[in-house]
Amino acid sequence: MANPQRAGRLAQEVQRDVTDLLLKRINDPRVQNITITSVELSGDLQIATIYYSTLSDLASVGQKAQAGLDAASGLIRKELGARLTVYKTPELKFVRDQSIQYGNHIEDLIRKLHTEN
Repeated sequence: MANPQRAGRLAQEVQRDVTDLLLKRINDPRVQNITITSVELSGDLQIATIYYSTLSDLASVGQKAQAGLDAASGLIRKELGARLTVYKTPELKFVRDQSIQYGNHIEDLIRKLHTEN
């Protein structure tokens, strides 16, 4: 098990570098307008779960973004290996972050309650 402070620093570094790579290095139109919201590392620092969100709520946009990220994951991992100072570059797993949609749903429910009263 890795030191929690080290894992936190590495997660921040992965988030910063992946965001930079998506903006500057990856030219795939499917990954445009993607925001990396957070990164979680496994206890042994071997798997990085990268949470992302898109500007659109449409399922088709989410599927295209996931396909684009899956296609670019090899290049992203290679570039991360050159940038990070770790023995082994973590395996990347991209997951769509549903918290923004959930927050909007809760906000809509609260707004409906206020308009009914």
